[in-house]
Amino acid sequence: MWTPETRGRMAKIRKKLKRYPSDMTDEEWSVMAPVLPQPSARGRPRKTDLREVVNAIRYLVRTGCGWEMLPRDFPPWQAVYWWFRRFVRRLLFNTIHDIALMVDRERAGREASPSAAVIDSQSVKAPAAKARGYDAGKKVVGRKRHIAVDTDGRLLLVNLTPADISDSAGAQAILDAIRQRWPWIKHLFADGAYDRGQLMDKAAFLDFVIEVVRRIEGQSGFHVLPRRWVVERTFAWMTRWRRLVRDYEQRLDVSEAMIHVALGSLLLRRIAH
Repeated sequence: MWTPETRGRMAKIRKKLKRYPSDMTDEEWSVMAPVLPQPSARGRPRKTDLREVVNAIRYLVRTGCGWEMLPRDFPPWQAVYWWFRRFVRRLLFNTIHDIALMVDRERAGREASPSAAVIDSQSVKAPAAKARGYDAGKKVVGRKRHIAVDTDGRLLLVNLTPADISDSAGAQAILDAIRQRWPWIKHLFADGAYDRGQLMDKAAFLDFVIEVVRRIEGQSGFHVLPRRWVVERTFAWMTRWRRLVRDYEQRLDVSEAMIHVALGSLLLRRIAH
């Protein structure tokens, strides 16, 4: 929530930035630098500054511009894109995000690995996707983002599918991935769309408890529902990064990397400042 204290803190952070709000401060770079590939002892010396590469990637995701439209004070866009593809192959953005997530949870006085999660989905237009679907409920042609977040809204997992895949079908892949990556999670919160027999059977088989948070009967208009508002806030954090307002990527791994760049940057800034 925006308060005078948070606004003052953001103003102090912006004073440390040389160019754009998406650039990393020195404190953020000191946290991120040890995770990036180190220069090889053999061969030609590295000429590209990886800090500027990461700044360029964050700028692209934050503003929604194309690769060829990156400002000239960044390295050449071909070099930025080459490093971005290398980072995606190494799952580097996923790793940085998960490390930042556990550090931020410990900073907040919680266990590094969560024990409960909230699941939901979001349909977005995907004009360049190789495989798209039509979400009849939202009237959207594109992809669907099935996500799981902890009870504070930090992203735990994301599963991308065509938009015509139902919420319960997409959540089944989420359950398999949660059991492998976050084994301590036992309790899941969801809305009424996930109250399906096949999903509930699989959850019981994997030792999950899915609690369905339903709307209160008789109420009209907008009402904040317990637990469910957390995942909606995460979707709002994502769409502040203009590259994520739509899914502009052809490949699923690239689209997932863009999401981790955005939410990992938010966690990194929170940790460093």
